[in-house]
Amino acid sequence: MSKTSILVVDDEPDIRRLLQEILEDEGYAVHVAENGAVARELRSAHKPDLILLDIWMPDEDGISLLKDWLRDETLGPVIMMSGHATVETAVEATRLGAYDFLEKPLSMAKLLVTVERALENAQLKRENVGLRRRVEAPVEPVGRGAAMERLRDQVRRLAQHDARVLFVGEPGCGKETLARYLHANSVRRDGPFIDVGVGTIAPEYSAVEFFGRADGAGNVQRGLLEQAHGGTLFLDEVADMEEETQVRLMSALESNSFSRVGGSELVHVDVRIVASTRKSLEEEVRAGRFRRELYYLLNVVTLRVPPLAEHNEDVPELLGFYVDYFVSREKLPFRRFGVAVQNFLRHYPWHGNVRELKNLVQRLLILGSGEEVELDEAKAALGESLSVPGIALNQPDFYDLPLKDAREHFEKAYLEYHLEKYAGSVARLSQAIGLERTHLYRKLNSLGIKFKDKR
Repeated sequence: MSKTSILVVDDEPDIRRLLQEILEDEGYAVHVAENGAVARELRSAHKPDLILLDIWMPDEDGISLLKDWLRDETLGPVIMMSGHATVETAVEATRLGAYDFLEKPLSMAKLLVTVERALENAQLKRENVGLRRRVEAPVEPVGRGAAMERLRDQVRRLAQHDARVLFVGEPGCGKETLARYLHANSVRRDGPFIDVGVGTIAPEYSAVEFFGRADGAGNVQRGLLEQAHGGTLFLDEVADMEEETQVRLMSALESNSFSRVGGSELVHVDVRIVASTRKSLEEEVRAGRFRRELYYLLNVVTLRVPPLAEHNEDVPELLGFYVDYFVSREKLPFRRFGVAVQNFLRHYPWHGNVRELKNLVQRLLILGSGEEVELDEAKAALGESLSVPGIALNQPDFYDLPLKDAREHFEKAYLEYHLEKYAGSVARLSQAIGLERTHLYRKLNSLGIKFKDKR
């Protein structure tokens, strides 16, 4: 376990030296900076758990630094220090977000007590965030069949190690759920879980999204790797990653460090990478679309997630789970799936996997009536997905709408279908349907289609 780290920022050498010696004797890892510029570099490189910050310095005052750093949600507690500050300055510092204010000459006893309390307070906040995440997080992957039992057991065992995991399976089969389950059972459970649909990021913005941006004025935009520091970064459909980002990610994974776009400072991160793919990465490597070295870095352990059709004995339990989910989360009316309906759905092919089943349950709870879902109602709700000979399909509801409204209904259904088909990749959707990407983004937004929901 690494030591708790503290950054001391003060322009007086004697104070820096004294604080470093005392705090290191207490078991802390201490970094010291004599001015604002060095403080920015050290904070970026080491991400200290606490900062002791002098107010009056020659190049940049501590209040300005505090205001700038407070934009970063990962900032630990900041304790301000000054030998000639007014009461107004102290009040301003704490109002802005400083944990406390210490007046020079420093009382070492008060300093150590304040540092200890600030760190305890920050730890309590992290635990509360972690507790909320565990309360809000979905339960473990649903299913009592042999396939899901085996998969859950494998994930629990992998969670005890920091090896990178690659989940392979069809769209909608539950790869993200398993990734979250892996994170929730790991030592990183109180850290962030950052998920990103790789195909939803436009190639021209990919490097900034992953690695962040820095400019000469000290302004910093944190990328996904920094946001996931101390936790897990889940790369959904990693095969869709463009080549330049593959090269930079490969370098970052090998050294656990990288430079932001436009910056030269090395940023060090502690992140577990978990990825998923619907494609064979081996075939992508052979075709020259995926870097072989990155494939080996990601493919430490591969877990195949079976399609729902291969564990259809779990369908009744999944139906019950999603009924409870929508009743509790969205306050939809409770409805029961009878034995005949459950039996029919067990033998349905589920080309959209668990995601299709979830959507079906939601549709039946919203549009249906009565305490029990009828068989004919379930078949009608499956609509054109139901490829059973001899079943007449009902004409779409939007046939009775005015042309403008009917067109919107059709466009939304059409785009949602193809967005799901291409696993949320707006770039691939744009190419497939022949609509320029800028117009496509506008169209998706105007129809209220959330890209993230389709990953």
